[in-house]
Amino acid sequence: MEKVFVIDTNVLLHDPLAIYAFAEHKVVIPMTVLEELDIIKDRRDKDVSREARLAINTIDKIVGNASPKELQSGVSIQTTSAKKAKFSGTLAIFPDQKITANDNVPFLNGNHDHANDNRIINVALSMQATNPRDTVCLVTKDINMRIKAKGSGLENVEDYRKDKVLDDVDLLNKGYLTYTGNFWDTIEKVKTESHGRHTVHLLAKNSIDQAFINMFIIDETEFVGFICNIDDEYIYLVDLTRTALMHQNFWGITPRNIEQAMAFYLLRHEDSDLMIMTGPAGSGKTLLALAYALHVTMEEKRFNKIIVARSTPPMAEDIGFLPGTEEEKMAPWLAAFDDNLEILHGADEHSISSIDYVKQKANIQFKSLNFMRGRSFNNALIIIDEAQGLTQFQLKSIVTRIGSNSRIVVLGNLAQIDNKYITPLTSGLTYLVEKCKHFKYSSMMHVNGIERSRLAEFAEENL
Repeated sequence: MEKVFVIDTNVLLHDPLAIYAFAEHKVVIPMTVLEELDIIKDRRDKDVSREARLAINTIDKIVGNASPKELQSGVSIQTTSAKKAKFSGTLAIFPDQKITANDNVPFLNGNHDHANDNRIINVALSMQATNPRDTVCLVTKDINMRIKAKGSGLENVEDYRKDKVLDDVDLLNKGYLTYTGNFWDTIEKVKTESHGRHTVHLLAKNSIDQAFINMFIIDETEFVGFICNIDDEYIYLVDLTRTALMHQNFWGITPRNIEQAMAFYLLRHEDSDLMIMTGPAGSGKTLLALAYALHVTMEEKRFNKIIVARSTPPMAEDIGFLPGTEEEKMAPWLAAFDDNLEILHGADEHSISSIDYVKQKANIQFKSLNFMRGRSFNNALIIIDEAQGLTQFQLKSIVTRIGSNSRIVVLGNLAQIDNKYITPLTSGLTYLVEKCKHFKYSSMMHVNGIERSRLAEFAEENL
């Protein structure tokens, strides 16, 4: 008995390396999938076309110089993963154009608008009928296609879940834990130490569920604690004063709620190379990041430049047709940063001159994410806005660009994803939060309150 996975095109576009996730089984790629990848690789949407080319290269790397007969029967999938080294899965190409009508198999019609989907389903149906001892499973991210496949008699249909680090986005790490009543009522034993002006509480490691370094603990009695370290025995909780947190200041900006105050603290935290801020529109994520960037660049002189980039799906191709420099081409998509600069300097006597001066003095550079790959950024503060529309591969390619004496701040709102291939559960932003929550040099904060306006708050919660 063999387990056979028939892979749909959208799975390879979502994760070009998805084949390796099934390395111990037989993977079947229908010919229709290769044809779709061939068309998509030349699309104007560079994000999806790049994933298509990577998927094609992955398939080519596996099949190598295999003969047509070997290609149809299955070529061994070579993987460097020690965990899967003992498995010997195969990759086969199924010539679905050879499938003919069969009274014993309920094939779908392949001659209409959804012909490609039907042909891929027919491959799974054909293999299920001709290999009754095997478990044949169609893997697709298309919900309607899964329903059609089951309705046609296919017994096993699945969504691709390898990239899902959560079952529910509500379980995403927020950067803080909230306790009802008094937090200390839940603690049986504590040891308290003084370290300079800081008071540190040592709690048993199992006293707080889901505790991570650089996470806050807050309760209804206005206690605020910050987890600065976790070892084999203890959780080290720094006792903070809520009043002091609310009086922090970056470039004339002070926090308006406790979430913003905790975000201020994390931005100021010296040992954080990566800071992630999530939250609804109007919660102040961009303003806080920009105010911090100006503070550490112009006042503290910690960085030589500020690099600002934003995820915008059509940007990859459209930017080439707009006139001007890269910064001028990026202006329509990065207007939000100009808006926030106006907030920071709108009260100045000559606000336009002040904004231009700050841009030049802080060396603010507006970049397209498309042109950040392959580069290395040193002595820089990098701000990535609207990161919810990026895949895990795109975010990884950006984070790996960060060089020495640099820091990156990633911003995003999982409720505003424009990429049709991404959901809140599969967003690169979700992946980054969950994968980095154990990394002691990273931090994250979900900024909840909507401070833009009362209309924005109403719209976010009711429309």
